[in-house]
Amino acid sequence: MATKKKEITALEIISKYMDLFLSEGNKPTSIYKFAKDLQMEESEFYKFFSSFEQIEHKIFSIFIENSISLLEKNEEFETYAPKDKLLSLYFTIFENFTANRSYVLMDLNGQGSKLKSLKKLSGLKQTFIEFVNQIGIEKLDLKQEKLQKIQNKGFEEGFWVQFLLILKFWMNDTSPSFEKTDVFIEKSVHASFDMINTQPIKSFIDLGKFILKEKMDFKL
Repeated sequence: MATKKKEITALEIISKYMDLFLSEGNKPTSIYKFAKDLQMEESEFYKFFSSFEQIEHKIFSIFIENSISLLEKNEEFETYAPKDKLLSLYFTIFENFTANRSYVLMDLNGQGSKLKSLKKLSGLKQTFIEFVNQIGIEKLDLKQEKLQKIQNKGFEEGFWVQFLLILKFWMNDTSPSFEKTDVFIEKSVHASFDMINTQPIKSFIDLGKFILKEKMDFKL
């Protein structure tokens, strides 16, 4: 009786790709050769991925998906304040990056342009933005839809830029256990939440509404 051929999985393909990338210092020369090394038909590869670039995108998406999944397993996570939720995500994902530092540095530093590096983070960015929008960070109620959209876009891009700055800092960090990155994360998050603190802004808006309502005259 013929032995049933073991079916390959997407995670096995990803693991093999990362291993070859690190061992050879470059991505595999062709999908045909890569599939042959995995003892699978090339057509089987295409059931999961259309290109090596798609694998690279997926790897960075997995980093953040696994990080969020790990946080959500902690029952106390939902009780955290928004700032603490963001801090927890940063610390967790950079632990994952550190566990795969050789791959992350080789892949991101090996690109010919910064644009290519950012492109492969597109899936990670989407998940990151969704996370930021779901942790309950307070925003101004601007009433007008256009202003609200502008605020939301600026809000999302601001935190994404923060993530990229932390990533760049971590990539250049040479301190033991990357402790300087931990300090940078804390200072960055605290500073960003101080900047978006809506209470002082709301106070000025309330004052303005009161002045208009009472039609106060400031002429001397």
